[in-house]
Amino acid sequence: MNCLFLFKSKKPKCRRSLQKKNKNIRGRDLLPKSAPELTTRRTSLSFTRSLPSPTSIRDLYTEREQNQYQYLRVFSYNELSDATCGFSRTLKIGEGGFGSVYKATIENSHSPPLTVAVKKLNRQSLQGHKQWLAEVQLLGVVNHPNVVRLLGYCLEDSERLLVYELMSNRSLEDHLFTRRTLTLPWKQRLEIMLGAAQGLAYLHEIQVIYRDFKSSNVLLDEDFNPKLSDFGLAREGPEGDNTHVSTARVGTDGYAAPEYVETGHLKTQCDVYSFGVVLYEIITGRRIIERLKPLAEQKLLEWVKQYHVNSKGFRMIIDSKLCNKYPVDMVRRVAKLADHCLKKNDKERPAMAFVVETLQKIIEESNPVGISTRGVSVRGLEEPRELLF
Repeated sequence: MNCLFLFKSKKPKCRRSLQKKNKNIRGRDLLPKSAPELTTRRTSLSFTRSLPSPTSIRDLYTEREQNQYQYLRVFSYNELSDATCGFSRTLKIGEGGFGSVYKATIENSHSPPLTVAVKKLNRQSLQGHKQWLAEVQLLGVVNHPNVVRLLGYCLEDSERLLVYELMSNRSLEDHLFTRRTLTLPWKQRLEIMLGAAQGLAYLHEIQVIYRDFKSSNVLLDEDFNPKLSDFGLAREGPEGDNTHVSTARVGTDGYAAPEYVETGHLKTQCDVYSFGVVLYEIITGRRIIERLKPLAEQKLLEWVKQYHVNSKGFRMIIDSKLCNKYPVDMVRRVAKLADHCLKKNDKERPAMAFVVETLQKIIEESNPVGISTRGVSVRGLEEPRELLF
């Protein structure tokens, strides 16, 4: 992220280390002259945040500096160790390149205990500190119902931890590809994708490129509302007349847009491509790469090309776990939207605002009496109306 700010640690040694690491980062002119002390709220983890309507991520940083109450809670390592029973394996609920995620209970003296998720940095992670810092910086200022809420962090010596709201129904990936969870019905899959699209549209509106959209990063709360998570790879979008951000090629195989893999040029259209991949995952119930399948079926996008959306054989790719409980015409429309997102020429891909509008239309028209879909204010509906599927 270009808009960086420093975090004061209670230990001078840690503070000097952070200042040294940030000394040569672009966008230094945006740093406050004196770093703010992120206040600890001992009585409760909850804090008030108004829903912003910014034009860019920079506006959010400015707003953050003007509203002191928005600061995150600073946890001690001992607090989080106690909350996870010493980071017990029995409380581990996830693991990734960053490190492990634990279910934790935070005790509050004047309110009931709060159950949260604690992500602990793997000390051997080469990119760990950079990604930890990126998550604190971004999630410390954004506020959207489809973006996971960061409650606080811990920075002590070599320890880096993040504290999030707990998403009790795990990830979209878990529900699509594992046997330990119930199969998601077709309509619920679409509603989850609509919420994820709204989250991405919001990020693009404030000029942030997510860069790591995939089914494992779409988390589900107790009501199956989706929220985007894991922002360690997120970047601020291009400025001025620039068309892209040049960056190291990172991400997950299969989800990254081909032009990004080839050139390292990062645009919002890269997120749109990744969204198209996940649309085909909810249609087929298959991962982007299935190494145990026959050779012709191992790469999802190559396999689905064999069954054109308007062909009689299209049903062959629809997830058999749905047991034919879906309107095939509706699935075809979603596949057409996915194909639109996956255009090789990134300029032909739709804006996420258009994807949101299209999914809303598909869901509403699938129900004879109509349903209420939660909307999000997004700008830049650049696509012509006749492109609606």
